[in-house]
Amino acid sequence: MVLMDIVQIKEIIPHRYPMLLIDRVEELTEGQRIVAKKNVTINEPFFQGHFPHEPVMPGVLIVEAMAQAGAVALLSLPQFKGKTAYFGGIDKAKFRKKVTPGDTLILEVEILKIKANAGLGKGIARVDGKKVAEAELTFMIG
Repeated sequence: MVLMDIVQIKEIIPHRYPMLLIDRVEELTEGQRIVAKKNVTINEPFFQGHFPHEPVMPGVLIVEAMAQAGAVALLSLPQFKGKTAYFGGIDKAKFRKKVTPGDTLILEVEILKIKANAGLGKGIARVDGKKVAEAELTFMIG
């Protein structure tokens, strides 16, 4: 089920190609939890250099995709409408498996805490039901 398509996502977060790293939102509880998807294709610009002989999605971009999903969850709240979510911190990032062309990246972010203009979330990225990455994300909203 698609709750938000790319057009609706672009209404909430300012990211655009080539840095928009989520394609759709399938579940959303505003300010609490989100499940988003990214279809990883060989046409992603980062595969040109990472690595031409063995394309692998950079781990930092997996974390960025989780953060974009978390930003949609936070910025869907009425008090944050029209604002931008920035990285405040990344903690406990772990990368467990490679993400390659043809994979569908499932991004699950749970918002653990919201305080004034900041939020804390726990992100997990999966491919085929297997955890490929996880991180704690701190958001600053402005």
